Amino acid sequence: MSKIFVDACFRKPTPYTPVWMMRQAGRYLPEYMKVRAQAGDFLNLCHNPELAAEVTIQPLDIVGVDAAILFSDILVIPNEMGMHLDFVKGEGPLFKDPIVTEADVDALLGGVEAANKLTYVYETIKLLKQKLPEDKALIGFTGAPWTLATYMIEGQGTKTYNLCKKMMYSNPELLHKILRKVTDVVKFYMEKQIQSGADVVQIFDSWAAAIEPSMYDEFSWKYMVEISEYLKEKYPHIPVIMFPKGIPAFLDKVYGNFDVFGVDWGTPMALAKEKLGSRYVLQGNMEPCRLYSKEKTTQCVEALQNIMQGEGHIFNLGHGILPDVPVENAIHFVKECQRVSKK
Repeated sequence: MSKIFVDACFRKPTPYTPVWMMRQAGRYLPEYMKVRAQAGDFLNLCHNPELAAEVTIQPLDIVGVDAAILFSDILVIPNEMGMHLDFVKGEGPLFKDPIVTEADVDALLGGVEAANKLTYVYETIKLLKQKLPEDKALIGFTGAPWTLATYMIEGQGTKTYNLCKKMMYSNPELLHKILRKVTDVVKFYMEKQIQSGADVVQIFDSWAAAIEPSMYDEFSWKYMVEISEYLKEKYPHIPVIMFPKGIPAFLDKVYGNFDVFGVDWGTPMALAKEKLGSRYVLQGNMEPCRLYSKEKTTQCVEALQNIMQGEGHIFNLGHGILPDVPVENAIHFVKECQRVSKK
């Protein structure tokens, strides 16, 4: 694995600050689109270890990042728990029968039983460990229980989260039952990723900002911490990255045994450094739309380096790369991060 990347997670001296980009494999790469067309549809690509490994490696060869992030999707978890998942063109992911009642939750597979069904993910990781250069770390990942639950309850992506939040306020016991079941699956899923060869793991809470700050710990963060502490107790040498998007108001309340805190683009890096820099390595946090301009990219990279110089930091975007970003601009971002970190 990449000693530089993993050492950065553990605050050990490194030659330069490592860089990777969230959602590295994707529609901005023509090479990815060719493989996806070969797979037929998105889920087929996730289920095919050879093709998933190929698109995982593409950003390393083309863009030059310091770590590979496993190609998969967070929704394979509820899918293998027993929820029928389709990716509908122009609409995104769709669960045919979202969770409404306690009986719906009881009908889902849980724990090891569900985690054991994700064999194609583990096979992809094993294949990548054979193919990746020694100096490239492999990052596994999962969605946080709250983010997964939003899709399982709403049935699809949402801007209002009204069904989830209705359950949160009117039937919190049912929501906690869903979160408990998902958490138990995720713990084993992440453990099996590590056992298969993942060097680093990340927990994404993409929809963290949908919860008001006073309730965030109860309905999301404590479940994320439970997962990270389960992993750190059994695999203390594996760095764990936590990425809750859009919670600057929650920074004072961050706790738990993990290594890296992902800072989204809406949270000032200086604020994150002030609140969390003494306890965790920070990751992030360039606004992804800056990639449309090489000049604005360079400005942000230099500003981040000035803020974080001498502290634990991993260069990254503050969320996923967008599909119409020119590939040459993504390459420019990586080269600029590597340039300033060597100063």
